[in-house]
Amino acid sequence: MMATHPILTINSLSLATTSKEPLVSNVSFSLGKGESLGLVGESGSGKSLTLRAILGLLPRGVEQSGGVIETAASSAMVFQDPRGALDPLCPVVNQLAEVVYYRQRVGRKASRKIALELLEMLGLPESLKKADRYPSQLSGGQCQRVVIAMALACKPDILLCDEPTTALDVTVQRQIIETITRLQNELGFAMVFVTHNLAIAANLCSKLCVMKQGRIVEHGETQQLLHNPSDPYTQMLIDSVLPLPELEGSEAE
Repeated sequence: MMATHPILTINSLSLATTSKEPLVSNVSFSLGKGESLGLVGESGSGKSLTLRAILGLLPRGVEQSGGVIETAASSAMVFQDPRGALDPLCPVVNQLAEVVYYRQRVGRKASRKIALELLEMLGLPESLKKADRYPSQLSGGQCQRVVIAMALACKPDILLCDEPTTALDVTVQRQIIETITRLQNELGFAMVFVTHNLAIAANLCSKLCVMKQGRIVEHGETQQLLHNPSDPYTQMLIDSVLPLPELEGSEAE
């Protein structure tokens, strides 16, 4: 595969609280057009903060204390809690149409048409075309698909995914992963996928960065890293996923 010019480069990113407590230290990685990068590690390792720093959405009380984020590409985020990311008082088609209206600068009628096409692409019920629904009237998996549709409505070059399958059951997780993979193949966006689940990252991403206590302890091509981990923490993550079909399938080839 030919190397692509990075559309996102992060050099020595450091994040800290306003009281100077370090949270993320000297994180560096790059992302090429159409590539998928997984940020993997346990809760509190700094994965989500790194993702939010890319988009400029750091929580109150957290600031960038060092390093540089360089990108000319547009980005959009899929959040971990889909219900929390949606307005509970506004029907979902209307919400999505508003995003289309403001981000794609088309008329109201065209916005609704594009919104319905996006929902259809993501496998939402046909009945939404006739009767819009509030988030509380949809399942968790359906709400997550709406949030993905909102991110795609921004026509991003980079899709930032903050553990979008964490609160979903295993069957719905697989459906969401398959949907994201299909859409990336169709639309060609690059992706940074944050998860604590190494199996999900291995299934989705060609490159991995393993994070622990705010630092990247290991990074590399997915299959190489899984078969030849150099850091004990990476080995621990691999050992905690049993079975790991991706490894078994790769060895059988």
